[in-house]
Amino acid sequence: MPDAADQPAHPGPLRGLRVVDASTVLAGPYATMLLADLGADVVKVEPPDGDATRSWGPPWVGDAATGTRTAAYFLAVNRNKRSIRLDLRTPDGGAILRRLLDGADVFVENLRPGTLARLGVDETRLRDTHPGLVHLSISGYGRDGPAATRPGYDFVIQAASGLMSITGDADADGGHPTKVGVAISDVVTGLYAVVGILAAVLERDRGGSGRGQRVDASLLASTLAVLVNQAQNGFVTGSAPGRRGNAHPNIVPYETFATSDGELAVAVGSERQWVRLCAAIGRQELATDPRFATNGDRVEHRAELRPILAAIFAERASTTWLADLEAAEIPGAAIADIVTAFDSPEAAALGMDATVEHPALGVLRQAGIPLRFERTPGAIRSAPPLLGEHSDEILADLGFDAAAVADLHDRGVV
Repeated sequence: MPDAADQPAHPGPLRGLRVVDASTVLAGPYATMLLADLGADVVKVEPPDGDATRSWGPPWVGDAATGTRTAAYFLAVNRNKRSIRLDLRTPDGGAILRRLLDGADVFVENLRPGTLARLGVDETRLRDTHPGLVHLSISGYGRDGPAATRPGYDFVIQAASGLMSITGDADADGGHPTKVGVAISDVVTGLYAVVGILAAVLERDRGGSGRGQRVDASLLASTLAVLVNQAQNGFVTGSAPGRRGNAHPNIVPYETFATSDGELAVAVGSERQWVRLCAAIGRQELATDPRFATNGDRVEHRAELRPILAAIFAERASTTWLADLEAAEIPGAAIADIVTAFDSPEAAALGMDATVEHPALGVLRQAGIPLRFERTPGAIRSAPPLLGEHSDEILADLGFDAAAVADLHDRGVV
């Protein structure tokens, strides 16, 4: 890896941090993209056929005939990275990985148990040969326990974690356990992975040890952790929370209501807001009704309150209600689809509707960076790479001359 001083100047609080990413699919690549967005130099080590998500389409961008066809899924989580195509099943592939790690601060992988030992980078050797390396390992169920060797898939983890049991309409409304609309177990694991990486780097550099460490992030633990209040509800009551559709288990009214022409999300988070809502809908007497006077009362009597509110909201159009709710300072919104949400002026003001120029695919529209830094902002510096797009560049950084690079290509190592 090149010295930080040799890298092109770019913004971001993580400039100079070097990351080797041998993970695939979503949790690991999402984590390393977040690091790259904030300035880290991320080398994506891809198997000969590429990250599996390159083929998880349609929708596609590019053309199969020219070798540029790429699934939107891959494009979502791999910008700002350099790609090297590397066959880790070969001795030379393992040796190149070890050379990449020589100059790295962070190593991210979701490889199968036993793979690292075969590559000569098991935990003991990493600790001896790369004492400052932070090693982030992602798995489905953790490195220990009865399911340690079981593959982890987001959909399965949503079922096993209990998340699916609280998502969807109630049985009485014809509902059934439902997954979240994005691979949320993968996403939250990626977020926890970034927290773990940065904490370990901070301890190494500021804690005085100078030593890296292994950090384990699992899909199951991460998903269990984000159950937050629903988990605590279960602990306190001793009963598993059920599905309530769009209704909140602990706050009322905090759900969706049909209007005469659509549907609104209405969130009343305080007693003052409840009083203002009652005034806005012309039913001030509800605020003093002993069944509904406090949030606790409303939760206990939600079955009586909801039909009253539903009948009121059904009388008028969404735009009319939204104007009244805004005037009363009641949080509310129409239910937008994803394209509409990114087209909104609010998303534009946050910089979340972004584009990047791809050398083969043209202009790509992307979700922007959700964090803002006063002095060292992150940036979308480069598009998601083609498979092995930077192999020669990375090998040159490692000291391979042109003849050696050609030989590696000829033998299918890269």
